Amino acid sequence: MAVALEGAGPGERELDRWRGRGRWPLARGLKMAGSSAGVAAGGGSALSVPLAAVEAVAADWMLEFACSCLCRHFGEGCAAQLRRWRDVALALISGLSKIPTHQKKTVYLCHLLIRIAEGKNLECHFEKDQRISPLESALSFWTLLEREEIKLEKLHEDIRRLIQIQIVAVYMESGYFKEAAEVLERLFTDSESDKPLRMKLATIIKSKDPYVPLLQSFSYNLLISKIKSYIGPFMKENETNFLIQAAAEHVESKGLGAIALQNKTVNVNENNESNLKTKQRPMKEQQSIMNQSPGDLKNTTVRPHLGWKCRANRVLQSLHNLQNVEEHGDASACGRRRQRWTYKEDLALKSGVREFGVGNWAKILVHGDFNNRTSVMLKDRWRTLCRIEQG
Repeated sequence: MAVALEGAGPGERELDRWRGRGRWPLARGLKMAGSSAGVAAGGGSALSVPLAAVEAVAADWMLEFACSCLCRHFGEGCAAQLRRWRDVALALISGLSKIPTHQKKTVYLCHLLIRIAEGKNLECHFEKDQRISPLESALSFWTLLEREEIKLEKLHEDIRRLIQIQIVAVYMESGYFKEAAEVLERLFTDSESDKPLRMKLATIIKSKDPYVPLLQSFSYNLLISKIKSYIGPFMKENETNFLIQAAAEHVESKGLGAIALQNKTVNVNENNESNLKTKQRPMKEQQSIMNQSPGDLKNTTVRPHLGWKCRANRVLQSLHNLQNVEEHGDASACGRRRQRWTYKEDLALKSGVREFGVGNWAKILVHGDFNNRTSVMLKDRWRTLCRIEQG
């Protein structure tokens, strides 16, 4: 019965009625779906199909749709819409007494994206154990997703490594070095394949420097980029979702796409005008201050516009960040320029190329014993070694 329901959609009469109504209540939608399923099953009445079965099919469609929206807004970096569809997805998931086999990947992906999006927020907790950060929780769902895959690709391994490294990096960036050491013990087993990365991270934690090349090479932004690559095929596959197709037909039949585009253009223009006015206010206020005498300035309380104040704070913060980058970055850059390649590092590089192949510099960096190197440094050194051997 469930298979027949999944393949069934509203009949043409019901679909035409739906198009004319715009948004329709869930109860009416379930009744229509039940009527269509009854026709598909050979009956002519909505009562021929149990409402519970209809609700299950509708919930499937809605969960797939919510997950698709999560993926899209994650890819676009729209935080407000991501939070909106996060709440929808979690409400649907919480209504499942047991995760159906065909929905496991969808449920796990929703949980993963929600946690990755909050990855840098250590005040956010998804587990009862308050020690578990959002990224550490995300890693458990990534493991579940890997089990659903028929074959693991290089992308899967890259994402796993990035999550592991960023779990430690986020703690270090916040100055929680003790917590970083504790999570390292939870993350890695005693397997030989994890040993090189575990030792590198342990050394980094002891140095208490979150700006080391390894953490910069395997950055949070790179993790986001890899996740976007992973969800791309899922979004393509989910284009056949009934709700997406039916909604697309409704938008097309009513010409709502052009209206939405018009509204978007109007909103953009309004935002531009608002931004222009906001920019003009501080300039007027600054000019007013410049025209006042020193005595007037003493007796006048200037209340700058809130937007100007916020931008001023952001500028100060940017200058502060730039100063930090200059202090840490320049020092490390000078250190790297002076640092010669040792015979041991050359051997590690050659060994890594033999094991992983030319071009897999990130993997070679993780598994090899290098002193404060980046993937780019490994690539440049390999070219140098090739020239030396050819010459």
